[in-house]
Amino acid sequence: MTITNAIDKHEARRRRWEARRRYLKDSYILWRRNHLMIVGTAIIVFLLLVAAVAPLLATHDPYEQILPDRLLAPATEHYFGTDGLGRDIYSRVVYGSRVTLTIAFLVAAISTPLGLVIGVFAGYIGGAIDEILMRLSDVFLAFPKLILAIAFAAALGPGVENAIVAISVANWPSYARLARAETLSVRNNDYIQVIRSMGASNLRIMVGHITPMCLSSIIVRLSLDMGTIILTAAGLGFLGLGAQPPVPEWGLMVSDGRQFLVDQWWVSTLPGFAILIVVMGFNLMGDGIRDILDPHQRQN
Repeated sequence: MTITNAIDKHEARRRRWEARRRYLKDSYILWRRNHLMIVGTAIIVFLLLVAAVAPLLATHDPYEQILPDRLLAPATEHYFGTDGLGRDIYSRVVYGSRVTLTIAFLVAAISTPLGLVIGVFAGYIGGAIDEILMRLSDVFLAFPKLILAIAFAAALGPGVENAIVAISVANWPSYARLARAETLSVRNNDYIQVIRSMGASNLRIMVGHITPMCLSSIIVRLSLDMGTIILTAAGLGFLGLGAQPPVPEWGLMVSDGRQFLVDQWWVSTLPGFAILIVVMGFNLMGDGIRDILDPHQRQN
């Protein structure tokens, strides 16, 4: 009997590994077919590499002010020109990738788990708790994310840390709504009823069984939201509510070059172009992830 059980466990383990291998293979095939996702993935990988080796790529100190060199046009000495204080824009754009990624990933790390926990808890418990949490999320969803983030950032005060908190507070309700909908769809199915009849606690059911079922939808939503997070962070920086001088943040750099936009176009345009490329990369990658996780795509 013991040998038979061991064989059965080994066979079950082999089947799980085979299913995972097949899933990864199918995902790779779908990724390879989606040329736009390949472009988006290349952009994001390139951004990660730039942020990782920023000191090696930068040609100047991003904080160094050389007033005699102010507002120089792009040339071999300064690839993207210089700003109104004589700082090298190329080096500031390179270092700005670190600030942008830090804000985006920290906001994702805060708002996504928060929304997931609230949504699963509200959907599973139901009743008055569900009503209170969902009405609270409705209040947040009634305002555009950028407007809500501006309001919280203005209340908290300028700074990168406060901008991260403000964007996270404005961002969690969409994940909570999505997780709640997923939870409601599986809360009373036979699989959960069997687990509950075996004595599993509500916490174990929510954490171990319902939450994993919500992850694919949450991942798709997060991948599509990363571009919005970056735009919101840039918007706060542009308005003076995010990163503060002399931090090389792209939105702040666009704001610094407003007064020179007619004659020295590169001061604002090139950091703005960096925002455009990165947001486009996240959007293309998010669309591809959505297609990969779509079961209808796998059937085709």
